[in-house]
Order: sequence, then C-alpha cells, then structure tokens
Amino acid sequence: MERDNFRSKTGFIIACVGSAVGMGNIWLFPARVSQLGGAAFLIPYFICVVVIGVTGVVGEMAFGRAMKSGPMGAFGKATEMAGKGKSLGETLALLPVLCSLALAIGYSVVVGWILKYMVGSFTGSALAPTDVDGFGAMFGQTASSFGSVGWHVLALALTFFIMVYGISSGIERANKVMMPLFFIMFVGMAIYIGTLPGAGEAYRFLLHPDWKALGEPMTWVYALGQAFFSLSLAGSGTLVYGSYLKKDVDIPSSAKTVALWDTIAALVAAFTIIPAMATAGQELTGGGPGLMFIFLPNVFGQMPGGRVLMMIFFIAVTFAGLTSLVNLFETPVEALQAKLGLSRKTAVGVIAVVGGGIALCIEGIVSDWMDVCSIYLCPLGALMAGIMFFWVCGKAFVRQEIDKGAKKKLGGWYEYASKYVFCGLTILVLVLGTALGSIG
Repeated sequence: MERDNFRSKTGFIIACVGSAVGMGNIWLFPARVSQLGGAAFLIPYFICVVVIGVTGVVGEMAFGRAMKSGPMGAFGKATEMAGKGKSLGETLALLPVLCSLALAIGYSVVVGWILKYMVGSFTGSALAPTDVDGFGAMFGQTASSFGSVGWHVLALALTFFIMVYGISSGIERANKVMMPLFFIMFVGMAIYIGTLPGAGEAYRFLLHPDWKALGEPMTWVYALGQAFFSLSLAGSGTLVYGSYLKKDVDIPSSAKTVALWDTIAALVAAFTIIPAMATAGQELTGGGPGLMFIFLPNVFGQMPGGRVLMMIFFIAVTFAGLTSLVNLFETPVEALQAKLGLSRKTAVGVIAVVGGGIALCIEGIVSDWMDVCSIYLCPLGALMAGIMFFWVCGKAFVRQEIDKGAKKKLGGWYEYASKYVFCGLTILVLVLGTALGSIG
C-alpha cells in the first residue's frame, strides 16, 4: 500500500502545530500562569519546552519517518531489529494506539461543546445567562449525559470528513486554513482586550515575575507537566505524522519550529484570557471546562463588544479543537491501514463507528475519562516510544535518522540527553502525575 505524504515541510509543521495547539494551551496554560507566579512560571516552562522539544519531539518525528509507520509498525520494526521479533513491539504499541483513540473519544465530546457555544454566540443563546451561576447551570446541562449529542455528532462528522481525504488533501490542507486563522483571531482579540480598562494590571502581572515562585518545587513540576501535555507527546500523534515525512525534511529544525509556535499559541492565549478576566474584575483561579464555558462567557457578557469577541473566540477554539482531534484519530486510522491493509476510507469508517459509538456513551464521565488518558496513558506512551527509539534501536540508528535531511546536525550530546534526560523526565511526569492526580 502506497503511503500518502505531506506535500511540504511547511504543511507538516502547520499540521504538527495544529496537533499541539489545543485545550492545554487555551484553558490550562493561562490558569497555570495565573496560579504559579505569572511570568515566573514562564521561565521553567520555557526551559522544559526546549529540553523536551529538542529530545522528545525530534525523537518521535524521526522514529516515525525512519520506520514509515505509526506506533504499531514502528515498535514492531524496533523489536525486530533487536532480535526480539515483530509481534512483541506490535503488542506493546497497542497502548499508545488505544491511548490516542481514547483521548480522541473524550476530546470529541469537548469539541462538541465548543461547537454548541460557537453557534450559541451567534444566536445569542450562549450569552443569555446574567451571572456566573447562570452560566454554570447552562454548562451543567450541556455537559450532562446526552446533553449535547447533536453537537458531538457534528464534531465527529467534521473530523472524519477531513480525514477521509488523506494527509495531503485533507489534514494538510485543513490545517493550512485553520491554524493561521486561529492565530489571527486570537491576536486580534488580545489587541482589542488590551485597550480596555483594567488590562494594564494583568500585563504587569504577566511581565513581572514573582521570583519566590521559582523557589517552589511545584512551579517546576507543573511547568514540566504542562510542557509534555502542550507538545502532544504520547508516542502516537507526533510519531504518526513523522511517518508521512519525506527523507529530505530537516527534523530538528521542524521540531524547534513546532515547539516555538506551540509556545507562542500558549502565550497569546494567556495574554488574551488573563487580561479579559482582569477587565471584568475577576480572578483566574482554575483551568478546565469552567474557564472556557462558565467564566469566560460571563466575562464576555460584561465587556464592550463581548458578543463579537465570543464569536471570534469560539471559532478560533473550534479550529484548535478540530486540528487536535484529527491528529488523535489519525493514529488508530493509520494502524488499521498498516496492519489490516484497509483503504483510507474504510479505516476512517471503522474508527468513526467504534470511536463515535463509545464517545456517545461517555458524555457524562468525560472529565474522569480524560484524566485517566492524560495523566497515565499519554506519559506512558511517550516513555515507550522513547525507549523503543533511543534504547532499542541503538545509538547509530538514532544518529543516522535525526541527521537525515538536517542542515545543521545536533551535537554528540543528543543521544545522552534523549536516553537519560528525556526518558527520565517522562518517568518523572508519570510518577508525579499519579501522585498529584493531575499535572497538565
């Protein structure tokens, strides 16, 4: 079966940015910044993004391209190279594949909520309540079991419609439209909100670090967890996108660009949402669904031009949600194509039926479902991919694959940093995530 490919390096980078830019950037990152010292949180976060981007993101992209396969084929070839047989690797790869599917199932429920609020911002229904309690009650009805089935089905339909057209004609083309629009809309909102009374205080908080926070271990712990979550490292999506890459693409450069734009997206969200809350006289005290579906709509309802801002906000968030959802579903779709030889349309159809059916059944428990996926399964998938590539495949193979197409080769430190620092940090995220209940 001939594999589809990204037509250009730019298309690949935009697709990877689309995968990484999602709810972690929009509803969690601003809350982390607000809770953990403002600008002080950014310092450990930037450090973690650089370390993880240069090791883990480069590794997953290179691993996928080297094996020309998603997790199942890549893990199988790695264990076969080590003389352990293909079946061992393929069996182990079931975890990141199923993790990606499970995360996509939960994520699709959230994207359904977003679509409902986007349309409601146009009709006015999403701004009908007059206080926080009213917005809370409205969201409670939306998030209840089968409270927004139609919107959920629409989110799934849009996602699978994009995926049916493949990598170059579907995923790459859709991301090239949605991601630039996401940035344009958010930057526009940030500029407008910056002109409102009260925004200046938020900027002072964002730009002047609380240096005491740097001495708090939890600031570093949450920065590390946020970096992993934000960069979409789980041994699945980034790896499978890498498998569609051509040999002449500079992977270290691509990984740095993806990490940069993902960080810019998070900063733009923080510099939009925190000043918005400040202009309405509210404190940003938590992330999660409450931020996006309760507190922000309440803020928009109090702001000049709030209805228009709410329309723009939810359109932009819809784009971010769909691009992430496409990436999450791509891993199990690719696995069916590679393992069973199914056509693209058939594989998408199978995942649509299985994923869609399960998704409709978990609407009432989506928060717990997502916690299990993000806290336990995603870090474990990232660790498994790291072990397979950096340890099982061996130093010579890793060096050959990351240098392929690279204009500027990474130094000899890379193998040691990826084997020990990245894998060690992944174990730390997994352990701390289990101990704390949530790190990102």
